Amino acid sequence: MQEHDRHANLDLGIAKRVLNVSLPLMGSMVGSLLMLFIDRVCLARYSNDTLIASGPAIYTASAITGFFLAVVGFSRSCVAQAFGRAGKGEAAYQGAVGIFVGVLLALMLLLLAPLIERIPFLSHRSIAITRLESQFLYWSAFFGSVMTFNIALSSYFNGIGKTRITLVAGLIGQAVDAGMNVGLVFGKFGLPELGMRGAAIGTLIGALSISACYVSFMPAEVWLNLRNLIARRKGFVRTDVLPRLKKGLVLGTTAGIDNFGNAVFVWVIAVLGSIALAANNINLTVNYMGIIPVLGLGIGCSVLCGNAIGEDNYSLIPRILLVTLVIELAYIVVISFFQIATPGALLSPFGLADKPQEIQKASIATARVLWTYSLAFAFSMTGAAVLESFGLTRFLFVTRLVMMWFISIPTIYAITTTHVGNPGILPTCWVVGSMFEAVIGVAYFLRIFSAIRKRQNAIVLTYAESRG
Repeated sequence: MQEHDRHANLDLGIAKRVLNVSLPLMGSMVGSLLMLFIDRVCLARYSNDTLIASGPAIYTASAITGFFLAVVGFSRSCVAQAFGRAGKGEAAYQGAVGIFVGVLLALMLLLLAPLIERIPFLSHRSIAITRLESQFLYWSAFFGSVMTFNIALSSYFNGIGKTRITLVAGLIGQAVDAGMNVGLVFGKFGLPELGMRGAAIGTLIGALSISACYVSFMPAEVWLNLRNLIARRKGFVRTDVLPRLKKGLVLGTTAGIDNFGNAVFVWVIAVLGSIALAANNINLTVNYMGIIPVLGLGIGCSVLCGNAIGEDNYSLIPRILLVTLVIELAYIVVISFFQIATPGALLSPFGLADKPQEIQKASIATARVLWTYSLAFAFSMTGAAVLESFGLTRFLFVTRLVMMWFISIPTIYAITTTHVGNPGILPTCWVVGSMFEAVIGVAYFLRIFSAIRKRQNAIVLTYAESRG
């Protein structure tokens, strides 16, 4: 009985830790969802062309930016393990390394702007649509570079469990972004009417406000470490930056093939015709309702697992995973109810009532199957976040590459090419994609339990070598 009570108290303590770390991150993600919701609603209501262009443009921008964010975001796992092993002093050092890497990657992305804006012209869509996509993608390099810098800063705060700072900075930035998007897309509040371009510039201004928040909150110890590291010059790059980049690049490539896979999904859906493409673009944002807030829980789980690995307390990891999944699934059940029972209400902000009847029908049918992806995503995303905290980035890459690019996308492409011009097949494409995402999640969890049994820790080994 005493043993049972001890485990119950331990699980309750873990639940409190998960909630303390993850709920602010979840709140920040909800803010991001609202920001994205406002962006997409603005573009959907501005014109039918911006509605059609918004899907490929935003997904392509997310794919490119996601690569850089993932490379730099690996710093969170390094900080989390350092904090669990030796406290804030070591965490500040790892945070400084992450900021240096973040600045390098941000500058690189900025220089790619002229190339990124040419991507839409590789497609066979109408020139009016590709020009709108190009406008957005050019500015995406600017807001993406600021976001890359921001992820380096937030990785320090998240890694030491100070996620409320992330929440505050995120909410301020999201409020600025929302106002600037409405103003710059429609020409409100005395601002110029820029349409598609305005949505991207509004996002840039919001990202800059987040940077200002993080810089003001960052402890002096982190900046001192950064200054000392730069003074080391060649030795610093060889012993600290290169090992970090080696792991981060694998993680970034994994995120890239995932995000580009999602972008290709949007392009493949276009084979079903303009009705399916418009319906899919509307449902992309509704789908975000089921997955973006869950991202915060996955990040929180990753941080706590990283702390446990740093403390050499592997027995905590399964309990942290269990508590996180219970919270995630509870949220998904609630959101799925509304997606299934009241899809029209969720889709109405996008002006669905004003769209052709065919788009309305396809949109509602698709909204009712989005729960399948949310459920699969909870397992694949959480599994990926925890594997990252172990430093097992290569397994993430191989699994995602094989399952998505060699099986899932070819299967969905085969379905669409045999149903050209049939928007009614759109829900089937979502269900098929969800099935493969679920398989990825199962593979991730099997690898996690194997790592726990073997007490693996790739990050610690890499760091020890780089410092030795």
